[in-house]
Amino acid sequence: MSTPTPANTTPAAHAAATEAVKPSNFLRQIIEADLDKGTYATRRWAGSPGDAAHHAAGQPDSAKIRTRFPPEPNGYLHIGHAKSICINFGLARDYGGVCHLRFDDTNPEKEDTEYVNSIIDAVKWLGFDWNGAPNAAPYQASDYFGFMYRAAEYLIEAGHAYVDEQTAEQMRINRGDFGKPGINSPFRARTPAENLRIFREMRDGKHEDGSMVLRAKIDMASPNINMRDPAIYRIRRATHHNTGDTWCIYPMYTYAHPIEDALEQITHSLCTLEFEDQRPFYDWLLERLIETTKLPDGRVVGGLLASPPPRQYEFARLNLTYVITSKRKLAQLVYDHKVSGWDDPRMPTIVGLRRRGYTPASLQTFAERIGVTKSDSWIDYSTLEGCLREDLELKAHRGMAVLNPVKLVLTNWDAVMGTGHLEPCSLPALPHQNHEATQGVAEGVEIPVRHFTIGKEVWIEREDFEEVPPKGYKRLFLGNKVRLKGGYVIECTGCTRDADGNITEVLATVVPDTKSGTPGADSVKVKAAITWVGVADGVSAEVRMYDRLFLDAHPDAGGKDFIESLNPNSLKVVTAIVEPSLANAKPDDKFQFERHGYFVADRVDHKAEKPVFNLAVGLKDSWGK
Repeated sequence: MSTPTPANTTPAAHAAATEAVKPSNFLRQIIEADLDKGTYATRRWAGSPGDAAHHAAGQPDSAKIRTRFPPEPNGYLHIGHAKSICINFGLARDYGGVCHLRFDDTNPEKEDTEYVNSIIDAVKWLGFDWNGAPNAAPYQASDYFGFMYRAAEYLIEAGHAYVDEQTAEQMRINRGDFGKPGINSPFRARTPAENLRIFREMRDGKHEDGSMVLRAKIDMASPNINMRDPAIYRIRRATHHNTGDTWCIYPMYTYAHPIEDALEQITHSLCTLEFEDQRPFYDWLLERLIETTKLPDGRVVGGLLASPPPRQYEFARLNLTYVITSKRKLAQLVYDHKVSGWDDPRMPTIVGLRRRGYTPASLQTFAERIGVTKSDSWIDYSTLEGCLREDLELKAHRGMAVLNPVKLVLTNWDAVMGTGHLEPCSLPALPHQNHEATQGVAEGVEIPVRHFTIGKEVWIEREDFEEVPPKGYKRLFLGNKVRLKGGYVIECTGCTRDADGNITEVLATVVPDTKSGTPGADSVKVKAAITWVGVADGVSAEVRMYDRLFLDAHPDAGGKDFIESLNPNSLKVVTAIVEPSLANAKPDDKFQFERHGYFVADRVDHKAEKPVFNLAVGLKDSWGK
């Protein structure tokens, strides 16, 4: 929550002053204008969602604005949802407001508590609290089913809704299209009393699934097809994960959503552009549930929701290259075993990104960097990767790992250093802190150090030796000297081969008195330093080298089969040797494997006795031009 607005300072000015580093966008401009005008200053909040009478008994709302993140619990959240989470929770934070986490659980056939729990975990992991208090219970649309039913009965009595018994196909045909107006249902002229009687029969289970629906009575000739008497209730005998078998009729999403917003006193209802055409119905419904109506029998009904109503604003959804965000297609990848599950590190799901090694800070930076616009555009995947590199650069401890090992034998080691001798070596775990300390910047900061040993035999990368070096090659070849990073200068003397001609060992001699950090370290000049791990204390680890899941930047564009764009080399598993400091890694610990990239100890499979590391992101963009 942001700090209180100082006296004699407008909320918008305060927000601008405290968040000067954040770029403006049209949503911020809307919120700041509303705060300056006091659009929602008269709102009251009774401590929980409710109707007009409920909030009238409450106190003036201390939250300057209220936003909401309303996922349907029918799948795992993905990177697009992460953007929406950061927008809604971030704006509430920045303007002294509250963001609600609410489950839009109006479709019982596709929803499950597994998804509810995964969504709660994802929002927490991203660093946000909801509903105005740490550990508050999320709101649920299903908790409002009673009010939604009451509101539907009011719409019927006021002449704004009717029961339609046409088949789904008849309704589709009679709705018309963009060039042809719709045709009124033959049931549209029913009296309110008749509609109310039949609607109650629907509620009581006296009619079959799909045999009838309740429709809003608006305008079958409207140029906006969404306003051509949309369905607002349907019969569906399905057990709901929250309400069980209490209901056999369920509200449609487009009807439920604005009601949920109003009951929760939402001020700014932010959604993606595909809902823009639904905004007229959103406004139509709230206007009728706020107003009162005098019925022919003299009764005054209505006034069900508090005023002023929420307003809906649309922004562009996230379009990320090399990624699909369709829940249906992501489910296909899982159920067809193209990936190992929803949390496969190649998946764009939040659980997948987390297992891959992405951090909350990197995703928040990404959401802020791509901004908020009113028009769709494509964001290159490298932007997301860059945000992770930026976050891990100053946080991830360094370590040496050999991913394609070949043994290097220092043939003069025993003679120079002593038979079986192991020489202790060390390197800073966070080189930038070590540099700052030497410059006197990091006074009082404890500099973490890695410790390891060098002996007669070490592991090096196979690519660090060439019998016939290409032009410009600076690593090991006959007669060349390099430094073993953090250790000694060595001179290559050749290699040994097996019966098939494969190189089994690289041979070299150690140059005495050249150990890093000693007075003789600079006595021999070399053009390269290579990473290595000692045979004596190196640890075997499974390393999963992940790449992008798709080869095509737009895998599902143009109606093509996205499965055909799958990258067959998106996962390569190798047995690596890592330095002993990495043996102490705990699940989800992140490191920079020097020369290779940023890696994370797998959240699920990593164990002390069997380390497993996932490649999170390379040191640079290998997909760039």
